[in-house]
Amino acid sequence: MGCCESSFLTETHPEKEQTQQEVQQPRNHNQSGSGSEPDPAATNGVPSFLEFSLANLKAATNNFSPDNIVSESGEKAPNLVYKGRLQNRKWIAVKKFAKMAWPDPKQFAEEAWGVGKLRHRRLANLIGYCCDGDERLLVAEYMINDTLAKHLFHWENQTIEWAVRLRVASCIAEALDYCSSEGHPLYHDLNAYRVMFDEDGDPRLSCFGLMKNSRDGKSYSTNLAYTPPEYLRNGRVTPQSVIYSFGTVLLDLLSGKHIPPSHALDMIRGKNIILLMDSHLEGKFSTEEATVVVGLASECLQYEPRERPSTKDIIATLAPLHTKPDVPSYVMLGISKYEEAPPTLQRPLSPMGEACSRLDLTAIHQILVMNHYKDDEGTNELSFQEWTQQMRDMLEARKRGDYAFRDKDFKTAIDCYSQGFVFLIFSFGNIYVEIYISVHHSS
Repeated sequence: MGCCESSFLTETHPEKEQTQQEVQQPRNHNQSGSGSEPDPAATNGVPSFLEFSLANLKAATNNFSPDNIVSESGEKAPNLVYKGRLQNRKWIAVKKFAKMAWPDPKQFAEEAWGVGKLRHRRLANLIGYCCDGDERLLVAEYMINDTLAKHLFHWENQTIEWAVRLRVASCIAEALDYCSSEGHPLYHDLNAYRVMFDEDGDPRLSCFGLMKNSRDGKSYSTNLAYTPPEYLRNGRVTPQSVIYSFGTVLLDLLSGKHIPPSHALDMIRGKNIILLMDSHLEGKFSTEEATVVVGLASECLQYEPRERPSTKDIIATLAPLHTKPDVPSYVMLGISKYEEAPPTLQRPLSPMGEACSRLDLTAIHQILVMNHYKDDEGTNELSFQEWTQQMRDMLEARKRGDYAFRDKDFKTAIDCYSQGFVFLIFSFGNIYVEIYISVHHSS
């Protein structure tokens, strides 16, 4: 799945390639400013942050084709996310903001550069941006294995097992802790659609939630049904608000449903933990571990922000839980490990093939002469009584074409060959050249 606010794929395997136009190389700017080193495990294979031109991204997304939209909210959503592919064959997710979502281009670029410096194996990292006229776009790593929401709420063959859910919770907490330590403690609209699975089936947190058109911590698009109480009071998102949202994701992982926090807390207070759990996990999870996660969710959903745990507290609470560390995520998800098919190696063309590919008739003629080209005189030995007038005309046209080609009068040769069928009784050289010329002329 692409890196997006919410994403649904009708096509989940990017190996089904689309025809891509050539993309110019985007500009790579030297990053300025101080900051701690990025996660070494994340920088392997992750490109440097770039400024893309609008032409780059149009080519990569097939001119922002509706077929490339991967955001579940659909084509009419204000901020769309597209799947795309660069000239270097790398898949990307492109978030296209609504017109004038970011009126100040300088602010947009500065915030994009700030998020673009982050690099972590638990993030779907931001690798570029575009600011062209009224257009505002973000470019991130593309995640091919769908969102957590898809696996939890819209699964077809099997729901995700308990160990995967624990792994997801731990990975999200690690991502949030890293972002907070790097000066990005705010994450907007944290939910199951923001969590995606990469080619190895490992969970990643979308980088798009780190950047939103906001002023003084105020978010304008948070879903009010699941927002922290303090946001309802003053309309502001704080680092503690992110912890509250993390608690709602824990509820999703426990129940397999998107339950309003107030309803879930009522069940927790009534000690109806079993009713809270996903019925598809019956007999397949540890009650002790579930109790720990339920308790953690309850702490994250505390009414008073100061009573909620920190990201480090969350990581410490989840660490002892059994996540089957020796089993790859893609195995537990029941998906195949995605491997990019290597480019098909083409055999080098022969000199004749090269000449034909260039439509270089002079070179074709020289090669044929060097290989002792001659007209196919044998065809004239057939009894003309066996042919209709039409066949005789075609034979004569081919003969005139042979003479013209021998004299390097290529235009006349093409005209003659195009008047009829090219017979298959020619010498090898003639078959190759005459059929090629005839077909290309008629097209």
